[in-house]
Amino acid sequence: MALFIQQNDDRSKLQARLTAELREKAKTRAQLDDTLPDGIEDSEYLKDTKPTTSLAWVWLVIVILAVVAMVVIVLKANG
Repeated sequence: MALFIQQNDDRSKLQARLTAELREKAKTRAQLDDTLPDGIEDSEYLKDTKPTTSLAWVWLVIVILAVVAMVVIVLKANG
């Protein structure tokens, strides 16, 4: 019985230590999230990129029209 109680004590100490470490990591991440919105501001693959312009909807319409035209052509060729 004493061995069983000792195991529970050790386990609770380990759990308490892990809980404290996880809280500290969560606090550190929360502080980093405040400074970097997505965490990749300094990433190399963002080099020479620019944000989407206000005319992005035009490209979307062009792509949709191209897909519709291709579908119409395929249907007319088969029918």
